[in-house]
Amino acid sequence: MRTCLTVGLTGGIASGKSTVQNAFAALGVPVLDADQVAREVVAPGSPALDAIAREFGADMLLADGSLDRRRMREHVFAEPQRLRRLEAITHPPIRARMRTWLSEQRAPYCVLSVAILLEARMHDLVDRVLVVDVPVAVQRERLRARDGIDDVLIERMLAAQSSREARLAAADDVLRNDGPLARTQQHVERLHRFYLGLAADGTPKAPGLRLPASVI
Repeated sequence: MRTCLTVGLTGGIASGKSTVQNAFAALGVPVLDADQVAREVVAPGSPALDAIAREFGADMLLADGSLDRRRMREHVFAEPQRLRRLEAITHPPIRARMRTWLSEQRAPYCVLSVAILLEARMHDLVDRVLVVDVPVAVQRERLRARDGIDDVLIERMLAAQSSREARLAAADDVLRNDGPLARTQQHVERLHRFYLGLAADGTPKAPGLRLPASVI
């Protein structure tokens, strides 16, 4: 059972979701990063990693016994069925850890940061959905610069996520994140005040905020 207003933070790959979650954390808001949880549940010796090795082969592990994340990413994004098999292994323990964390929160509101919040149907864990939004062209540019991957893998990764239109349709609040960092931080501060107000009033599904890059 949730004890505080829970904001589900999501966005397409390379949208800048991590920047936004860090800005919330800097304001003292409890934030759980699902990517970190996902790394923890596949730590060496974990049941999930053992299951991955059985399902996909021991060559998906590095010499130290940890998951070869780059190789696994290339493998599962080459075939949607492989991705679903991986998710069937990792999503249950990830969801369990999220539920435990949420039950422990006592702040006015907290943030659950999940890149695939909608795709994994984890929106039942949150009261509101905040989408970090950028044009798809910006996602492509950032992926090339950040990860040094080719266009084929970029398109596969984009195709594995919900479309930009689907994310925006599911959003309660939207933060457009293709402007300066200072403006993004201002947007987060405005959302912070808004969420504190919702928590105080007990109105988690009040009409939302849509914050474009050019407006504050």
